[in-house]
Formats: sequence, C-alpha cells, structure tokens
Amino acid sequence: MRFLLACAGTAGHINPALAVANKLRETFPDAGFLFVGSGRDLEKSLIPAAGFELRNITITGFARGMSPGDIKHNLKTVRNLSVSRRECAQILDDFGPDAVIGTGGYVCYPVLKAAAKRGIPTLIHESNAVPGLTTKMLSGTVDKVMAAFGSVARECRKPERVVITGTPIREDFIRLDRAEAKRKLGLTGKPVVVSFWGSLGAEDMNSKMADFIRLNARSGQMYHIHATGGGAAGTARMVERLSTLGVYGLPDWEDLRPYIDNMGNLMAAADLVLCRAGASTLAELTALGRAAILVPSPYVTNDQQTKNAREIERAGGAVVVTEEGCTGEQLYNTAVSLLRDKERLAAMERDSARLGVRDATDRILKVILETMEK
Repeated sequence: MRFLLACAGTAGHINPALAVANKLRETFPDAGFLFVGSGRDLEKSLIPAAGFELRNITITGFARGMSPGDIKHNLKTVRNLSVSRRECAQILDDFGPDAVIGTGGYVCYPVLKAAAKRGIPTLIHESNAVPGLTTKMLSGTVDKVMAAFGSVARECRKPERVVITGTPIREDFIRLDRAEAKRKLGLTGKPVVVSFWGSLGAEDMNSKMADFIRLNARSGQMYHIHATGGGAAGTARMVERLSTLGVYGLPDWEDLRPYIDNMGNLMAAADLVLCRAGASTLAELTALGRAAILVPSPYVTNDQQTKNAREIERAGGAVVVTEEGCTGEQLYNTAVSLLRDKERLAAMERDSARLGVRDATDRILKVILETMEK
C-alpha cells in the first residue's frame, strides 16, 4: 500500500493530513507514504518532524485582485501550473500511489488532477464551511470530497460525492473531561476562560484583550489564560500595554503566556473560549462541546472564517463578534454574562457538541478504503 498526501501552507491543511497519515500508518504498518508540498516553511518543519518524506512542486496560488501586481502574479501561477504538471507526473511515476489524498492548499490541484487522469483513487478533505477554490475546482474530478460541514455540498459540482467526516483533531483534545482537566491544572473555584488569536499574534485583538485583562484583574470573575502569540516579544508588548492601563503585575487568576503548549488540556478545562474561527480550532471546540466567543479573522481569503463562525452561531454553539466592531470591554462583559447564565452556557455546549465529530480520522480512513475498493 502506498499513500500520497498533498497539503500546503497552513497548519489547518497540514495537521489533518498528518492525522490521516498517522491513522493509515497505524492501520498499515508496512505502507509507504509521501507528502507533496509547495516548499513553505511550515510544511518543511511539521511533515519531516512527523516522520514522513516530503517532496515539493513549483506552485503558487491565484491572486483575486486586478492590480498590475496581481496580474503579474497570476501569469507566474499559470506558468507554474505547466511546470507542476510535469513534476506531478514524475512523482506519480516514481512513487506509484494506490490512493492520493489532499487536505487543502493550491498544491492539491495539480497533484489530484494528475492522479485522477491516471485512474488512481483520489479524495480531498475540506475543513471549512464553504469550500475553497481548489476544492471547488476538483469537486467534479475527485472520487470523494470529505467535508466537515454539510454546507460544502451546495458548492460542489457533484454533491453526491460529498461525505461528511468532520475534521481530524489531536487525541489530547478528547482525553480529559472538564472536571479532571481542572483538577490536573489546579484551576478550581472559578470559571475558566481561555483566549488566543493565533501563534503569530494579532496586534489589534491583543490591544483589546489588554482592557479585558485589566477588568478581570480587578474583578477576579474568572481564571483567564491568554496566549499573546508572537513569542516572548508578543507577551512583552502586552505587559507594556497593561502598564499604560495602570496594571503592574497580574493576580493569580490572570495567566499571560506567549503560547499555549497544552491546548488540549486547557480547552478541556475551559468553561468558555475566545478565539478565531479557523476550521481546525472549530473542530476542536465542537469535539469538546465548548461554548465560544468567536472573532473571525478579517484577513483570511474569501472571508472564510466568518462563514465558519456563522455556521457555529446558527447551530447555537457560539457568539460571533466582528473584530472591527468589538472592544475589550464588550468581550469581557459578554464573557461574564455567559458565565453567569448557566442555562444558556449549557445549551451552547450541547449545541456545539452536536456539530462535533470525535472519530473524524476513523471516518476518513473508512472512506479512503471504500474508495480504493471500487
């Protein structure tokens, strides 16, 4: 058995691919694996570290604007597509996969297109509520589109090929229940709120969170763990912001850190989460059944995070706030209001859990094997 996986760019594309590959390796210990990427740093970091071989192809995405720079970039992308077709053909000749699985990013298009032309079983996974351009373009070509949201089928050329599998999450997100997680972390006696806006940091949101932290430092309404992102420098900037607000040193119930490296345990312990609306984050929230205040990133292509967030909001599992319109005080007051309204919070958790899929990797494995048998 030989499996070729294509993914590129973001952790939201790479981590699901790694989860699927690990499940396949667990099921077929003697199988061969090869990842195809676009040469970006995160791919080169995460994929070899997980023990998988990586080959890169020459590929870029399409810019959506019509500026001279966008037109020049798109002409380069068209040229790269020609190069990538030859590279994909060589990879398929060299590796000889039994199945090809894509989990997002423009690298998937030439790889899966070439494999489908050869009659190799092909599948793509879509984590977002509305499929990206690559998924749309491949939806009439691949054997199966594996989706996290039912809304994906409406945007696909052949909706009958869409299968709802959920998005794979790490096992540490479902290992502990809330009470056990709180005991393990020593967070008993107050509600627990976790907030984060991305590993690189989000300056605008962190400036708002300074006011949130100031208010909670004074009131002690909750245990609040906030990841600033941006490494030690990001945390240092937050400390500086707090000092301008008259906060010099934090009480025990405020925990400020550059990065949350035990996210599974903290989200398991959380009574409420404040975060972006990336597909992988939402998969983790819903698998745990956690209520959330979602502030979608306005900087994501096609406003994808807002569409994701609205799906959770419509189901009842989250309150959605726009970045442009919110303040730290508003976020704080919304959090306090939800924590005090136990019935509403419990209802949000139930609604979130109804969207959650804890066995997504098993479902994806089943679809891959069924597709290969046909």
